[in-house]
Amino acid sequence: MPLINLTEITKIYNHTSIPVHALRGVTLNVEKGEFTAIVGPSGSGKTTLLNIIGGLDQPTSGTVIIDNTDISEMRRDDLIDFRLNHIGFVFQAFNLIPVLTACENVEFIMLLQGVARSERDRRTQELLEAVGLADRAHSRPAELSGGQQQRVAVARALASRPSFVLADEPTANLDTQSAMTLLQLMEHLNHEHAMTFIFSTHDIRVIQRAHRVVTLEDGVVKSDLLNEQAYT
Repeated sequence: MPLINLTEITKIYNHTSIPVHALRGVTLNVEKGEFTAIVGPSGSGKTTLLNIIGGLDQPTSGTVIIDNTDISEMRRDDLIDFRLNHIGFVFQAFNLIPVLTACENVEFIMLLQGVARSERDRRTQELLEAVGLADRAHSRPAELSGGQQQRVAVARALASRPSFVLADEPTANLDTQSAMTLLQLMEHLNHEHAMTFIFSTHDIRVIQRAHRVVTLEDGVVKSDLLNEQAYT
């Protein structure tokens, strides 16, 4: 069974007088350990698809099976718990809590999970070391560069020990050097720990490094290709 199994996913938004068909029958499987980019022009449905995979939005029709669990019609409270324990998120805007230090931002999700203090401290230190920020553990987001903030966001995404990480335009607000550092970090986590990453992106730097590139257009999968060069 794939880690992620989407079958005939549609999403229709009725916020305006004319319904918007964001997704039109998307079927997609993702296996554990993939490093996959979802690409396409603005309005193609990339973010909507990512939000549905992450349980941040529910499909109008179709099924979403994550880790052998159908989340398509899961109750809100159950879905919150499922996201907390199964899915890591990295957002374009970092979404760090500004009054918390780097280590407190990483630790926060483990507090929600009820992880014991000693384990929280150990895992937080390990994760900040893994993203190269052990020396900035007590810095608040405003004291960190954009690239450093995004690396804290990656550490936070991994803190819950998720089944996979969803990254929505994670390099969009970063300079070239910071973006490459972040991508190299994610590649290392993918190669060494088989962590599954799914990106929504316009960034050619991400697309070139992705092992699989899924192209959406008008809410439909137009192509689904392996990027053989990314393995070399």
